[in-house]
Amino acid sequence: MSRNPLKSVGFSHRMHLRDISHKEKMPGYHAPDSPSTFRGRRGQPAITIDKRPESQYFWSGHDTTWGLRAMSEQQTSLGATRVEPTTPAQPAIAESGARRTTDRRRDERIISASAQMQEVVDQASAIARSDNPVVIAGDSGSGRKQVARAIHQWSPRAGGELIEVQLAATSEPAQLRELFGEDGAPGAIAQAQGGTLLLESADQLSASALTRLADALRSAEGRVRLLATTSPEGAGALAPLGGERLAIARLAERVEDVLPLAAHFLAEFAAEEGVEPVGFTADARRWLVEEPWSGNVRELRERIRQAIRLAGQGAISAEALMLSTEGDEVPSFKDAKRAFETRYVEGLLRRCSGNISRAARMAKKDRKDFYDVIRRTGVDPQHFRG
Repeated sequence: MSRNPLKSVGFSHRMHLRDISHKEKMPGYHAPDSPSTFRGRRGQPAITIDKRPESQYFWSGHDTTWGLRAMSEQQTSLGATRVEPTTPAQPAIAESGARRTTDRRRDERIISASAQMQEVVDQASAIARSDNPVVIAGDSGSGRKQVARAIHQWSPRAGGELIEVQLAATSEPAQLRELFGEDGAPGAIAQAQGGTLLLESADQLSASALTRLADALRSAEGRVRLLATTSPEGAGALAPLGGERLAIARLAERVEDVLPLAAHFLAEFAAEEGVEPVGFTADARRWLVEEPWSGNVRELRERIRQAIRLAGQGAISAEALMLSTEGDEVPSFKDAKRAFETRYVEGLLRRCSGNISRAARMAKKDRKDFYDVIRRTGVDPQHFRG
């Protein structure tokens, strides 16, 4: 009997093996040549088929019970439709300064299960067919760049270059040099001819650079397609660029996406580390969906990466996620313990609506001892009441 590949993403629910075996045909889409994403009707889980080196197919789908939806009926009952074929990921090629050319074969899959992101995907898919500029607004780390890259991949310009320019913390002279070139060296606009120009943090453009960019795009109409990312607050400043607008919600506002994203990152980093991705414990899954994720998808990705190293060969626990931090610096034992206690107490009090006695019972500690832990962490139970 085939091993259930779903165990590799850490979900506890199992699907019938006949429904997920790589030998089973899915009408019209058996044995795709490259990873493919299918999306069900609204409210149904997304499905991803990724051709793995061992010729097994990896399926990921998600519903609000935090598990994989068992498909005992034929897959067509989900109303699944093919969204986009993708090709294996390739590394970006670094260029001078803040500019880089992204390999046109790069796989920028949009992992989602929430209605908000499904709407973004629908809008992005429709927008991709035109050559209009697109401004993508969202908080840092929310997935703005991934959506922009997907628009390029889905567009008629997918065979052309995708030139990316990071504008954050750059001076006006540097911005003009990157966009328009200097001393005979071509700028990003010239390099993107026939393809797409992606400006990250475009709200950081100076007024002069923005005006010159808008004029250049008008004069080069049809030769360059502009995509720009910005913070929600900075979107208004980009009005001179015209075009379409997309808004991406914070991860905390689309909690349905957390577990599918976590599973995706788990598989990605486990492969890099050369370990079997056993999955997440029940407490870890609870912690993942309750965490506020102020750093959005970027923070989630980094925590999964660090947690895999802490967990070793076992399933990733809530403790490993709590102890993981952004960056490569390992905290001291004292700091890690304090961070764990704080997050643990906050999580318990959140679940118990600030009821200390109930939280102490869940922690299997005496109420007085648990109150000492609360006092040591500085967490105020009042914040979780009412």
